[in-house]
Amino acid sequence: MRRKAALVLLAVAVFFGALSPLTRWYAFPRLARIPADQYQDMVLTAENATLLDYGTMRAKTVPRVTIVQTLKGNVEAAKKIDKAAGRTVVVWDGLSYVRGPDGKMVSEIPERYIFDAHSQEPVHATGEMVDNVPVRREGIEFKWPFLTQRRDYEYFDAQTRTTHPIHYRGTRDFRGLKVYYFEQTIPWTRVAFPKVMPVKGITAASVARTGTTRWYTTVRRFWVEPVTGAPVYGEEIHKEELRGGTLLGGRAKVTAFAGDVKMREDYIEHTVALVKSNRSLVLLLTWYLPWGFLGAGVLLLSLSLWLEARGRRPGDPAPAAAPEPEPVTV
Repeated sequence: MRRKAALVLLAVAVFFGALSPLTRWYAFPRLARIPADQYQDMVLTAENATLLDYGTMRAKTVPRVTIVQTLKGNVEAAKKIDKAAGRTVVVWDGLSYVRGPDGKMVSEIPERYIFDAHSQEPVHATGEMVDNVPVRREGIEFKWPFLTQRRDYEYFDAQTRTTHPIHYRGTRDFRGLKVYYFEQTIPWTRVAFPKVMPVKGITAASVARTGTTRWYTTVRRFWVEPVTGAPVYGEEIHKEELRGGTLLGGRAKVTAFAGDVKMREDYIEHTVALVKSNRSLVLLLTWYLPWGFLGAGVLLLSLSLWLEARGRRPGDPAPAAAPEPEPVTV
């Protein structure tokens, strides 16, 4: 009886032992994915920012500039690309909408970002663009991979349409979460004018004909929760200038925008709460279940060996001999 119980326990121990790596290396990549239909928005503000008045072409200080960023999952586009790419992808249609203190639009730049649902690596397909101009992204954007490492990553900058390293600068505590702090500096770079300009009748082409150019630099900072790879806080020290040409009336340059752009407090609280919830799900697949299954397998194996040893313990009474058969007489 003990031997049968030991064999059953051994079989169950092997089962749990096999589940441990399967959960971590098979189930996790297939279950931990960004939903194709995910929608999220983020509001950032720059207090006491410098903004160009296009009426006078002079920079002035304004109490607040607001940036609204939205990311909307395009399920139909993702399904089409899934078939061609041979893997599960996510298509985010994004919009960065900037408005001044009077509520009027300063700029709006649409994006389409296509990436692997698990690894967050960019997937190149028709439709990938920034401001309706085709691009070929290299590196991550918006989100880090699950199980982010303490190292530098390549990060795509939508303004310059180029990729630059974003550097790991250490581990910090942010509102009860252990986070990795990353920082990227984009040097002064000439960039295109937005397709949609804030003044009616003025287009990017008409401004370009004046010889005036647009330049941009930023210091980008992110606080990233490493298990989920989600930024819980971000800010940019952002500057834009117009340089040269007849539009500036002989001046060499004028500030178009300058400000310290930060996430609004209510969005910080919402993001931290959401990340804490998702963090538990990722840990379930990468830590709790794999190690739990492994621990259960080791425990059951030990119990099986113990029962087997008890079944073979020396000193147990030998089984009684069968009685001799009685002689048969005819």
